[in-house]
Amino acid sequence: MELGISLDQLRIFTTVVEEGSFSAAARRLNRSQASITYAVQKLEGAIGTLLFDRSGYRPDLTDAGRALLPRARRVVESNASFTRQALALREGIEAELTLVVDAMFPMSSLFEALSAFDRQFPTVQTRLYVETLGATVKTVLDGHADLGIVIDFDNLSNELASTALDTIELVPVAAPSHPLVLMQKQSGAALSDEDLHDHLQLVLTDRSDLTKGRDTGVASVRTSRLADLGAKHAMLLAGMGWGNMPLHVVSSDLAAGRLIELEIARWPRHIRPPTVAMVIVHRQDRPPGPAGAWLLKRLGRMVPTGSKSRRVSNPSTPISGTDPSASPPAR
Repeated sequence: MELGISLDQLRIFTTVVEEGSFSAAARRLNRSQASITYAVQKLEGAIGTLLFDRSGYRPDLTDAGRALLPRARRVVESNASFTRQALALREGIEAELTLVVDAMFPMSSLFEALSAFDRQFPTVQTRLYVETLGATVKTVLDGHADLGIVIDFDNLSNELASTALDTIELVPVAAPSHPLVLMQKQSGAALSDEDLHDHLQLVLTDRSDLTKGRDTGVASVRTSRLADLGAKHAMLLAGMGWGNMPLHVVSSDLAAGRLIELEIARWPRHIRPPTVAMVIVHRQDRPPGPAGAWLLKRLGRMVPTGSKSRRVSNPSTPISGTDPSASPPAR
C-alpha cells in the first residue's frame, strides 16, 4: 500500500530531530515554521501515528519516531549520495578507478595518497590490486586497471604512458643464524660469488610472460621462486634463505637484529646501493579522467618512504641504478 510519503517530508523530519525544534529546522532549511509543521503533520497522517510528542517545551520523539528515524536518515543519505554521484558523472568524473601496485612500493605512501583522493573524490569507488613484477604491468595492458605503479622494465610496452617515481632501495639480507651471516662475521670481508654459490637464494617472480626467462642478479645455483613479497619476507625471517628486499620493508627488522644486511662484493654499497626504478603507467589509448589524472599527479610527486633513507659513503656517486660492473640484484 502506497503511503504517499515524500523525500522532502523525510528530510524535514530528520532535520527537526537534528536541530531539536521546528523553528530551528525552519531556519536551517530557510523555510517558514508553518511549512515545517505542516510537512511533519502530513508525514504523520500518511503513516498513521505521531512522530513527536508536542506536550513539552521541545518536541520529543515518540516510540514510533525513534523506530522510524534510522530508516528515514538512510533514505535521505542515500538520495544525497545519488545526487552527488549524478553530478560527478555529469562533470565527467569517473564512477570507478582501478589501481594496481607492485608489492615493492611502500603501502604507507600509497594509502596516504588514497586517503587524500577519497576526500577529493568521495563519489569515485576505488579498487586496488597488488601484484608483482610483470603481472603488475600486464594488469594495466589487459585493461583490468586504469593506473599502475610498476617497476620500470627496459622493455616496458610502448602501449603505456609513464610518469617517473623515485627509486626503491634494495638490501640483501639473511637471518642472524644463516651461514652467510656467520661467514661474513668470521671473515670481516664482503661475500664473493663463490660464497653465495651454494646457498639458497629467495627470488621474487611472477606469473606473467613479461619477465619470463629473466634471472637478473641471481647469484646462487639454488633458488626458490616466490610470487609473494610477504612470503619471501617470512622465509627470510625464518632463516630459509637469503635475498634482496626493499629497504622500507625490512628497516625495522635490521634495526631489531631480526635480519642482517649482507655485504656482497658484486654490489658494493660504498659505491651505490642497488635500486629498482618505479613508474606510474596507464594505457596510451585510455588516458585517465579528472579523478585519475588527479591521483596520477599526486602519486607522481611522492617520494616513497625509505627509498633514500641511508647515507652513501661516496656522496658524489648518484644512488639511482646499480653498480655498472655487476648485474642488478634479483628482486
